[in-house]
Amino acid sequence: MAAAAVTGDGMNGTRDRVLALGSWHDDWSGLRVAVLGLGVTGFSVADTLVELGSRVRVIYGSPDVDRERLLDVIGAERFCAPSNPEQLGDLAAFGPDLVVVSPGYRPDHPLTSWAAERGIPVWGDIELGWRLRDKTERIADWICITGTNGKTTTTQLTAHMLLAGGLRAVPAGNIGVPILDALRDPQGYDVIVVELSSFQLERLGTGVGAVSPYASACLNFADDHLDWHGGAEAYWAAKAKVYEHTQVACVYNRADLETERMVEEADVIEGARAVSFGLDSPPPSGFGVVEGILVDRGFHAERHTEAYELVTVAELADRGIAAPHMVQNVLAASALARSRGVEPGEIAQAVLSFQPDRHRAQRLGAVGGVEYIDDSKATNAHAADASLRAMQNVVWIVGGLLKGVDIGELVREHARRLRGVVVIGAERAEVLAALEREATDVPRVEVVPRSEEREDVPEGAAGLVMTEAVRAAASLAQPGDTVLLAPAAASMDQFRDYPDRGRQFQAAVRELG
Repeated sequence: MAAAAVTGDGMNGTRDRVLALGSWHDDWSGLRVAVLGLGVTGFSVADTLVELGSRVRVIYGSPDVDRERLLDVIGAERFCAPSNPEQLGDLAAFGPDLVVVSPGYRPDHPLTSWAAERGIPVWGDIELGWRLRDKTERIADWICITGTNGKTTTTQLTAHMLLAGGLRAVPAGNIGVPILDALRDPQGYDVIVVELSSFQLERLGTGVGAVSPYASACLNFADDHLDWHGGAEAYWAAKAKVYEHTQVACVYNRADLETERMVEEADVIEGARAVSFGLDSPPPSGFGVVEGILVDRGFHAERHTEAYELVTVAELADRGIAAPHMVQNVLAASALARSRGVEPGEIAQAVLSFQPDRHRAQRLGAVGGVEYIDDSKATNAHAADASLRAMQNVVWIVGGLLKGVDIGELVREHARRLRGVVVIGAERAEVLAALEREATDVPRVEVVPRSEEREDVPEGAAGLVMTEAVRAAASLAQPGDTVLLAPAAASMDQFRDYPDRGRQFQAAVRELG
């Protein structure tokens, strides 16, 4: 099996050359780069490196006709095979100088393990992006955001506030716009607001590849992706990387001691400040709520005695974004935007014109006196907890892929508000067991996919799961109740993704009317 590529300088010389690359204007030509994965991130990596003159080979598991055609057009090589052994054989034969990994590859994946064992650098797209951030003369500051929940909304809010402040800004990263696409914009940006998943943070580099955010935030921390990271402490360590080398402001949730611990243990640039946010009255260097008004004591010159008023909770309620977790998102985004000089009035303007994405606590209206809310984005227990806390008398649609997390505590916390529960998903047994332990008297309905009842199920019948779930929920609900889709689980067992799950929920609700 082939080892790392050997150039005229020898294998160590090639490795040293790769590790020293820290600019778009360095010489990337002739490097053999293997890109793992052909999703939106993998293609952006391949496209970028081909532009820089590298020899690029994309290795992936599932065909994608459109992107494969584009790879051929730009001049990248490709290899598609479903099994790891086949892919590993192709990777070894290619003999890469560098491997760039899409976010979904586990740290112990056979392909990345093979490369690491041979001393071949393995980067994620974020490290590559940091090294290439100077394509234009307008080099953007990075504001980096992570957290178990609320990342996307806070990233969008922050970018919206920066735009209101007259800065050229864009949300990128895990939000769906690859960081490399943003960096290659010919006009450049003043600020890129980078949403970072724990998968991306896991692979952040050191040295030349060490990201140094202008400002950073971990919004909250709760167990999630434990199966992927191998445990809660490893997941915590990945999230904590967001604060490393922060230049100006480390924004944290003062009601979440784990995020505060991350800031305390971070190695930051001298002069960087810790700025907290929370739903209570804020201390100096904090953002919070006083008598129904969101206020800033973080960037007020007289912050020890005064506060800037931002918006009121009543104004947020008019926009449908006054749930406690949404107020926290607004406060965190405000702190990040204020760190970059956006004025309080501009913050207010941005908040009051903001429209949250679909499937995030999206109110669908009432049918028969029962409200229906689509929070399909609640893909873990922490997100479902925030959604459940915002209401009373709930018929809860829950279940999917639990990612190694026990939801017993979540059930126990909210049993008193449950009118009924409808259980869906591949791991129904775990959910039903938690209900039996923690909510014995709450009525429940298990929706069993027809594919589990018999083998001759036509293609597309999985869509009936949500129809049956919504009908069951409607039968349990009384006028004045809320039917809430907040699954506390990933969706890929029965749906393409969480938006697909939400769309099917909304379609089923329309059928009721």
